[in-house]
Amino acid sequence: VPCEEETDGDMANLNLGELDLTTDEFILDEVDIHIQANLEDDLVKEALRTRMEGMLSGFQSDLSSISSEIQTLQQQSVSMNVRLKNRQAVRSHLSQLVDELVVPGAMISTILDSPVTEQEFLEQLHELNNKINFAKELSFRETLACSDIQDIVDRLKLKAVSKIREFILQKIYSFRKPMTNYQIPQNTLLKYRFFYQFLLANERTVAKEIRDEYVDTMSKIYYSYFKSYSGRLLKVQKVSEHLDLPSRNTIFTLGQRGAILTPAELEGPILVPHTAQRGDSRYPYETLFRSQHYALLDNGCREYLFLSDFFMVTGNSALDLFNSIMGKTLSMFLKSMSTYVSDCYDSIAIFLCIHIIFRFRAITAKRNIPALDKYWEAVLELLWPRFELILEMNINSIRNTDPQKLGVLDTRPHYITRRYAEFSSAIVSINQTFPNERTNTLLGQLQVEVENFVLKMAAEFPSRRDQLIFLINNYDMMLSVLMERAADDSKEVESFQQLLLARTQEFIEEILSPPFGGMIAFVKEAEALMEKGQLDRLKNDEARITQLVRGFSSTWKQSVESMSQDVMRSFTNFKNGTSIIQGALTQLIQYYHGFHKVLNQPTFRSLAVRSELINLHHLMVEVKKHKPNF
Repeated sequence: VPCEEETDGDMANLNLGELDLTTDEFILDEVDIHIQANLEDDLVKEALRTRMEGMLSGFQSDLSSISSEIQTLQQQSVSMNVRLKNRQAVRSHLSQLVDELVVPGAMISTILDSPVTEQEFLEQLHELNNKINFAKELSFRETLACSDIQDIVDRLKLKAVSKIREFILQKIYSFRKPMTNYQIPQNTLLKYRFFYQFLLANERTVAKEIRDEYVDTMSKIYYSYFKSYSGRLLKVQKVSEHLDLPSRNTIFTLGQRGAILTPAELEGPILVPHTAQRGDSRYPYETLFRSQHYALLDNGCREYLFLSDFFMVTGNSALDLFNSIMGKTLSMFLKSMSTYVSDCYDSIAIFLCIHIIFRFRAITAKRNIPALDKYWEAVLELLWPRFELILEMNINSIRNTDPQKLGVLDTRPHYITRRYAEFSSAIVSINQTFPNERTNTLLGQLQVEVENFVLKMAAEFPSRRDQLIFLINNYDMMLSVLMERAADDSKEVESFQQLLLARTQEFIEEILSPPFGGMIAFVKEAEALMEKGQLDRLKNDEARITQLVRGFSSTWKQSVESMSQDVMRSFTNFKNGTSIIQGALTQLIQYYHGFHKVLNQPTFRSLAVRSELINLHHLMVEVKKHKPNF
């Protein structure tokens, strides 16, 4: 390279003007020098290029070797990582396997020596159950290590089963002791519900033995308890609930019996028969029915929950197990009820029992206990037909009643209509809480027959006035009784209100007719002619009008007083009598106002007797004096 630089410098410094171009030798020498310099420069360059190519080729070879080594290291690293993970996984499985295979000495001593009621025994039983399941799993896989622990696990299982069986059977046998509150040992068993789960998983024969023993024991206990309780309840039952007994009022009246449906009494404490006997207390059938079935509901719900929890059953299995325990008791209830109902004519008692079942069924549904659903339906299938039969018997009895065979009649409310009113109000008030269309239909039929009966009875009176008094007294009495218990908008109340209003209006016309009939007839005739524009046809009735004006003025006070006294004597309900008098006096004023209006017409303005008409305001003031006060 320095030579090349020097050559280039010489070439740069060469000045053609300084050369002697005339000499041939000089020229050839210079050409040789330049050629020689250029040759040397090319050789250097070629040598450098060859050297650089060698160096680069060696460097590329080194890089390829390094890349290959890196790939090899990466492959070795991945392989080592996989082997590490595999070893860790194997170690974990082996560690777990070893832990599961090892039977600790603490477990052996606890299962063999500790009482089953200790918490440590329960904990070790859970561990033993896990080891039994693990041993089963290994045996399925044909793991050789399983045989090392199988014998000791089996022996521990047998010992645990033996101790658990003895403990549970002792608890079940304790139920049988007289005066035992079996709910206490039941609660104890629930604390150790895993015992039965352990037996069911590992020794089904023993589990079945315990289950059968429990079913047999509890079935006998419930049957014995409820049979005894039902028998003692019958000793405190009222005995005046059948038609063949002297006192019949209770089967038609509700009284305080409806209180049995209030939440306080419905879910109140059950009756204690011996306490009631000491106090000489007696109760209607529905009270005994409520107490008996509330005890059944309470025990049935608790038993169903216990069975579901302890024996781990659900759905139809739970219902079958429940029925195997309570079935005999429920059959006894139905048989006893069937015997009573077949001879019972107290429809209110039966209807109250029906509504007690409605409410108890709602309670069990709210608690999500389906165990007694079929029993509730069976009870209703017993009670409904009897209730309907009694109502139909009452309907037919009223329909076939001959008024002439009922003895001497008077205008006061009849005892049959009073019984109907009491009975209908009782059924309506009960039915309002759980409306039932079958009941409404039967009550409608009964009401029609009672209305027909009242009309037949009224027809026995010779005068229309006495007929109306009889009808009004009976309608008013039935309406008053119904309104005490039934809703104001019930069909029965509305029907009798319309009947009472119509007959009252007719009676008012009837009592106004004797003293004021002439004036009333004239007013009605004149108003009819006024509407047709023919009032002039009465202009020649001056003598008649004069007699009416003077007759009213001279006798109205005595007539009103006599009418008031007669009305108050005729009606048993003072309030109703007062209302009729007020209606009659109001109607009288309206008629007299109409009389004024007619005589003020041009046809009669020239009549001198108009001056003798009583001032309408004065008449109203005087009439108020005759209105009775409460």
